[in-house]
Amino acid sequence: MKIRKGDEVIVLAGKDKGATGKVLRVYPARERVVVEGVNLITKNIKADQQRAGRDSGRVTMEAPLHVSNVAIVEDGKPVRVGYRINEDGTKVRISRRSGKEI
Repeated sequence: MKIRKGDEVIVLAGKDKGATGKVLRVYPARERVVVEGVNLITKNIKADQQRAGRDSGRVTMEAPLHVSNVAIVEDGKPVRVGYRINEDGTKVRISRRSGKEI
């Protein structure tokens, strides 16, 4: 996957189209990412010994998005990601729009 944890991304499709945020978690096997403040859902959490009282009830959290619905942001615009191998043999991600390293 070309998107990693900590990347700044923009949502390209879905109910949160146009929203930007930082990638919190990446699930490469499922091809999904969790973006901060995007695709919020409400879960009902049952109380137990650890979560008694105020910690139980309704909790708002981010749900995963498919990686095809997000793109890395550069200057406020979505960019495609490519790879380049440097002279010292290291593989780096580059922006297809500007050619800069990400």
